[in-house]
Amino acid sequence: MIDSLPELSLLETRILGTLLEKQRTVPDTYPLSLNALQSGCNQKTSRNPVIEAGEAEMLVALDALKDQGLVREVSGGRVSRFEHLLEKALGVPSQASALLAVLMLRGPQTAGELRLNCDRLHRFADISSVEAFLEELASRTEGPLVVLLPRLPGARESRWMHLLSGQASLEAVPAASSAVVGSVEEMDALCARVAALEAEVAELRRLIREGAGQQWHG
Repeated sequence: MIDSLPELSLLETRILGTLLEKQRTVPDTYPLSLNALQSGCNQKTSRNPVIEAGEAEMLVALDALKDQGLVREVSGGRVSRFEHLLEKALGVPSQASALLAVLMLRGPQTAGELRLNCDRLHRFADISSVEAFLEELASRTEGPLVVLLPRLPGARESRWMHLLSGQASLEAVPAASSAVVGSVEEMDALCARVAALEAEVAELRRLIREGAGQQWHG
């Protein structure tokens, strides 16, 4: 177990998150080759932000992670492969590492979002179990690994953020969250519009039925 918490770059956290994810979603190809790891880091889905890391950048970040005891290069075969050592290095259980992986890959999320997005890595029974592991990660004596961010105006729930890239910058949180708040407002507006359209369709169907009934009686 490492003595002090690391402060990782975006690419380093992306590499760790990708290794954690692929270990559970594609175990047959894990540990990952450099090419597979690069593709996983740069994929367009389930990633926020989306990045385009080159091979040279990947190698530099991997060397830094190896120096910190968070990644190991597996020898053997014609292609070098890499595996994470996060659970052992930080002393966290697999349930907690699944939450950290999703936070590293997708950014701050609510407990409900984390439960949904963690489904392929670990299936939590309910939101309470997610919150229990998050609170455990936040109250570690060795140093917190996650923090609960202040609830934003208009937001229904507070979001959690990992601290492997240093302390949370609360000034940056509203800007990063504006899209989430906006999406909630847009969804409410969309739901209202759908309800109005459904009512209109129902009224049209009623008028058609009445018209057909009058023609039949006539």
